[in-house]
Amino acid sequence: MISGSREKQLLEAANLLMDARRTHSPIQDLPPELQPTSIEEIACVHEFMADGYGEIGGWKIGAPTPDATPFFAPMPRAWMAASGALLSGPTYRYRMLESEIAFLLGEDLPPRSNPYTRDEVMGAIASCHPAIEELESGLIDPKAANNFSALADLQTHGAFIYGPAFTGWRSVDFTQEKVTLTVDGAVRVERTGSNTSGDLLRLLPYLANEGAARTGGLRAGQWITTGTWTGNTQASAGSNVDATFEHIGTAALRFA
Repeated sequence: MISGSREKQLLEAANLLMDARRTHSPIQDLPPELQPTSIEEIACVHEFMADGYGEIGGWKIGAPTPDATPFFAPMPRAWMAASGALLSGPTYRYRMLESEIAFLLGEDLPPRSNPYTRDEVMGAIASCHPAIEELESGLIDPKAANNFSALADLQTHGAFIYGPAFTGWRSVDFTQEKVTLTVDGAVRVERTGSNTSGDLLRLLPYLANEGAARTGGLRAGQWITTGTWTGNTQASAGSNVDATFEHIGTAALRFA
């Protein structure tokens, strides 16, 4: 349980991160006394930031290894766009890219006492899509800052760009799916079965069950994006970006 005084500090941390993004004046790090010290405190900062950015359009979730506990963060609806989107303005200064596979929910999954089965969660999915997550931060260099500060900053989420639906996703062997990330026509990353969580579908029931206390339940129309296949790739102003999966399809964006 987070005390009232600590909650005020975490609200201050959320406001510092949001102000740094809003004013395009990134900070080196949160002050030591405001840095989260646990996943619970990170989640508290996420909640404050999500309130500040409006409707939650979905969740980013991933795990660094196949055996690791997943971690997740909210994605504001206002930061989502279809493939081909132009990202312009000083908001997009970091321009770090991740190729991902995302799922659009077609049914609500409200919190309940008995856990959802994997099949139940799969049955609630409306469609599967190629996606690009563009990373941004209120921190000058998230990798140089305290790790919990970077995680608290919506896990450096900046934009979510989704490609067309792929209907045959249930028959895809994701461990053999190939992905290519190109920037301005040059292949920057090419990998196979490279999602760091191993079985990426395990992330979905985790979010529906273990994450329900934080999400308040999952809702139809929300997106779930399941972590990078291509690591982090830097782009530049004016770059054209394509993330192409062998079966799932292509998502594209352009920086002004």
